[in-house]
Amino acid sequence: FFTDTSVCIGCKACEVACKTWNAVPEDGIELTGMSYDNTGGLGASTWRHVAFIEQIQRPGEGAADDAAVGGADGSRWLMSSNVCKHCTESACLDVCPTGALMRTEFGTVVVQSDICNGCGYCVSACPFGVIERREGDGRAWKCTLCYDRIGDGLEPACAQACPTQSIQYGPVDELRERAQLRVEELNLAGESGAQLYLDDPADGIGGAGAFFLLLDEPEVYGLPPDPVVTTRDLPRMWRHVAIAGGGLLAGGLLTALGRNLWP
Repeated sequence: FFTDTSVCIGCKACEVACKTWNAVPEDGIELTGMSYDNTGGLGASTWRHVAFIEQIQRPGEGAADDAAVGGADGSRWLMSSNVCKHCTESACLDVCPTGALMRTEFGTVVVQSDICNGCGYCVSACPFGVIERREGDGRAWKCTLCYDRIGDGLEPACAQACPTQSIQYGPVDELRERAQLRVEELNLAGESGAQLYLDDPADGIGGAGAFFLLLDEPEVYGLPPDPVVTTRDLPRMWRHVAIAGGGLLAGGLLTALGRNLWP
């Protein structure tokens, strides 16, 4: 996926298409009182979420960033359709004890619900907080990037439903080239804050299968600025555990030998 937030209109057609195609249950459509957003965030029953970042200037407050594309008073709404990032280096895959999480032939990461035992290790391992266990079910659920559809040569439901082509699907290399051209176009138009997020294969997750064009810093959208695969340090940690365990074992053997030699 390449999600161009600069043309997202917040219609939530992607959310509806995702729920409809994947038979994802309703998740409590309620206004929080803090935003016009009625779904809140990604979860076990929200695999696509259009975030509303409402930057509203109150009377007497300073104007928003000059680079912002907003109203006359400096107010603006940033909208972004968030989804599982399908990381190249996926911590959720590393920690799953049953093999319920798998890497598909398309490079995406999918949860096999019939194998998931609901342990929740993947929930805490995800650096984006994407995966969640469903209440009353206990199993983990997330975006599959419409594994069944792309296997039949179809677009993911969300990309097909998007009326502005904010969500684009295709070969990752081609999408990265297209995204870079779009950033340059926006920069020339005066949108200096336009930047790509998770498009770099050399980043902390090895690049993402779903990356974004943002109009502000990632933190503004509730995204971590420099995500790192949470299992990166596991080999080093296990080496330390092995060394400590070996030291304890050697100490125990020496103690036992000493007792036998000097009764």
